[in-house]
Amino acid sequence: MPKLTVDGVGQFDVPEGKRLVLALEDEAGVDQLHACGGNARCTTCRVEFVGGEPEKMTVAEKNLLAARGLSGIRLSCQILCDRDMTVRAISRLEGSGRADAGGRPADEIHPQPVEWT
Repeated sequence: MPKLTVDGVGQFDVPEGKRLVLALEDEAGVDQLHACGGNARCTTCRVEFVGGEPEKMTVAEKNLLAARGLSGIRLSCQILCDRDMTVRAISRLEGSGRADAGGRPADEIHPQPVEWT
């Protein structure tokens, strides 16, 4: 079972293959934003990796980050917990001015089909 360490929050056991966005909410209790429902359309689920960053990235994540000119961050909705990792949750509901974090993302990564680069 991978260990997820969230900077300033703690360390948590996460089921193998769980989406990072859901692990942040369910296991770590972080108020992680995901305004588009975890479909790689909005970048509100941003995290910064401190350690254990996955080498692979979905095509959807790569394209969206490039289109927005973003670097040094990853989209938690497009990452599977398949290793120990340490992240900073930098996109949270608290202080965002949003009414809610967004619709709960599905258990599987979207958009389908998932392609990795």
